[in-house]
Amino acid sequence: MFTGIIETIGKVVAIEKDKGNVHITIETPIAKELKIDQSIAHDGVCLTTVHVDKEANRYTITAVKETLDCSNLKYYEVGYEVNLERCMRIDGRLDGHIVQGHVDQTAVVRSVEETDGSWKVTFDYDQKQGNYTVEKGSISINGTSMTVVDSGDDFFSVAVIPYTFENTNFKNFKKGTVVNIEFDIIGKYVHKLLKLHFQDPEQK
Repeated sequence: MFTGIIETIGKVVAIEKDKGNVHITIETPIAKELKIDQSIAHDGVCLTTVHVDKEANRYTITAVKETLDCSNLKYYEVGYEVNLERCMRIDGRLDGHIVQGHVDQTAVVRSVEETDGSWKVTFDYDQKQGNYTVEKGSISINGTSMTVVDSGDDFFSVAVIPYTFENTNFKNFKKGTVVNIEFDIIGKYVHKLLKLHFQDPEQK
């Protein structure tokens, strides 16, 4: 489990295709502290380290087709900056919100608006996949815990403070950027239970 509080930014230094899989090597100072089989959220996608090169400050992960299909990892290129968070310690504080590292779908940046010292970023997403936002609710964007400002049928916006802007890959967002979205797990359970409760008995 994760908190949505980004620990650091890594840089993609190598990409190797292997049948339906992709091996991605990332350079980051925290590589010295990693070990094989460790879970790390990459733009909100929980993946396992399969190789660690502590001397070069690099480690490698493998993304399978299922992960590539539902996330922005398929768009990664050498030089891409990725948000990183190691899994939450059991004795740690939950500073963000409950993030599983299981991306629900992607969204696309509609606009980035500077608002006198902060930024308002608006995203479009396909609500036909059954996911919803609510104003003041929690949402994970590229693994970053954020609070929804505006909530529409197929869009939402968030307000980004300078610290988050500078210390995540949000600073690279522009119109058309594809991001990973994980909707609030509590909201997803409530939606599913209500759907089952009000469903036509003949369809149950």
